[in-house]
Amino acid sequence: MTYLAIPKPRPQLPPLNVGERRLGFGDRVHLMGVVNVTPDSFSDGGEYFDTHAAVEQALELHRAGANILDVGGESTRPGADPVEAADEIDRVVPVIDAISRRCDAWISVDTYKADVAKAALDAGAHLVNDISGLGFDDDMAQLVARRECGLVLMHIRNTPKTMQRDIAYDDVVDDLLRYFDERIQLAIDAGVDPERIIVDPGIGFGKTVEHNYRLLRELSRFTALGRPLLVGTSRKSFIGAVIDEPPERRLWGTAATVACSIFAGADIVRIHDVRQMVDVVRVTEALCGMGSERG
Repeated sequence: MTYLAIPKPRPQLPPLNVGERRLGFGDRVHLMGVVNVTPDSFSDGGEYFDTHAAVEQALELHRAGANILDVGGESTRPGADPVEAADEIDRVVPVIDAISRRCDAWISVDTYKADVAKAALDAGAHLVNDISGLGFDDDMAQLVARRECGLVLMHIRNTPKTMQRDIAYDDVVDDLLRYFDERIQLAIDAGVDPERIIVDPGIGFGKTVEHNYRLLRELSRFTALGRPLLVGTSRKSFIGAVIDEPPERRLWGTAATVACSIFAGADIVRIHDVRQMVDVVRVTEALCGMGSERG
């Protein structure tokens, strides 16, 4: 008889502390809800570009179970053009300010620009989610260190505009592990507290379909970095490549990747469909021996 292989106990990680806030790891997996304040998102086509609509969507995601809200003002879908910092600030700051006043969720700003990050932190954000891993703006590391906020270091190959061209790695997992060793050290050298760093392998960012599935199969190797692990698979094209469905119909494909990510050690999952995925997360936690099982 074959039994379900329960993952090894998770490494004991210290909590992420920002001011008086504390985000613990090990007992629960955190849901990061996606709030796109853009006219051209791959997943929702600009449905929440209006400030009021974005705020209401953020609050709904929080009520549904997202304890982190990731607010972004620039689409990073493959082939996307960059947005000027001033325009990005105009998009995200009113949303962050409003949700910081109306709920107690952690707020993340999805940006690689230091000027945008500063404005977002001033408006109430607690985390900077940098898709470039501190690679696109030389001022970002110093800003994060100075403001003592959380930092997500993601891996991307090239830029969103060019990341899906001529994709090549010596070995995608080994290459990313070396990348994170370098990026974490860069952040520490700039004065960032290592206990405030989260890593994200950047599923879909400069990877082939095969690369993405291999990263998920070998995701547990990234726990050796000793940092909390964020995984964002929600509605992405590597799921559509298997089930031949558009983004809005990739819910159950996303559910499979979320469950597998948690089994492999993910501490945070970045999600569009929070109300549906919260059940997937909680049951997978119980299978992994996390949290409190319910009878």
